[in-house]
Amino acid sequence: MNYEDLQLYCSAKKGVTEEFPFGESTLVFKVMGKAFALCGLDEAEARVNLKCDPDRAIELREEYADIIPGWHMNKKHWNTVYLERELYDIFIKELIDHSYDLVVSKLTKKLKEELRHL
Repeated sequence: MNYEDLQLYCSAKKGVTEEFPFGESTLVFKVMGKAFALCGLDEAEARVNLKCDPDRAIELREEYADIIPGWHMNKKHWNTVYLERELYDIFIKELIDHSYDLVVSKLTKKLKEELRHL
């Protein structure tokens, strides 16, 4: 998966915005104002930081060399996933979905209702 595919997949999700709150080189995908995916566009290798259930995050890191603790993030809740190495696109999409769903599950009742009506 490359950055263009990542952008298309993430931005197609309900309630998602693309922002650059940390400068022009860090693209952040947010659902209802909460980040679920971040990528440094000027990195040597394409990668994305994704939110993850803490227990699952550890399991994924142990099983896949292309998944490491979140770069510049809370390593308990975030993983960095290399996009153009060995992981299949469908698996990366599952990880993106997990991140998105995890963030949506933590939204306030009001924001969940707004999202439902988009």
